[in-house]
Amino acid sequence: MKISTAESVVMGALWRRCPLTAEEIAGEVAADQGWTEATVKTLINRLLNKGAIGAEREGRKYLYRPVLAREAYVEAESQGLLDRLFDGRLAPLVSHFSETNKLTPEDVAELKKLIEDFEP
Repeated sequence: MKISTAESVVMGALWRRCPLTAEEIAGEVAADQGWTEATVKTLINRLLNKGAIGAEREGRKYLYRPVLAREAYVEAESQGLLDRLFDGRLAPLVSHFSETNKLTPEDVAELKKLIEDFEP
């Protein structure tokens, strides 16, 4: 399921706290993004049509909650990035960040720890 950058902002609000009404979602994201409530409602409808979120009627309003788990979204987006830019391989990505001085000493220490923990 392809989620746009704008849609991911709405998903982020729902992953942080749910269920939320459309007005609550707009309150959390609209001002930061420069969006109107109508824009947020359009994004909600797109996500509903994709099956990324679900809605439950409560009185005169709908409560929205994520159907797509954040972990599944992150996995798909991460793999998509690796596939598009690095032929599906992680090492060239890390190498790229190293060569462009984007890795902090803390990042390097974390990567070393991950590798140590991974090795049998």
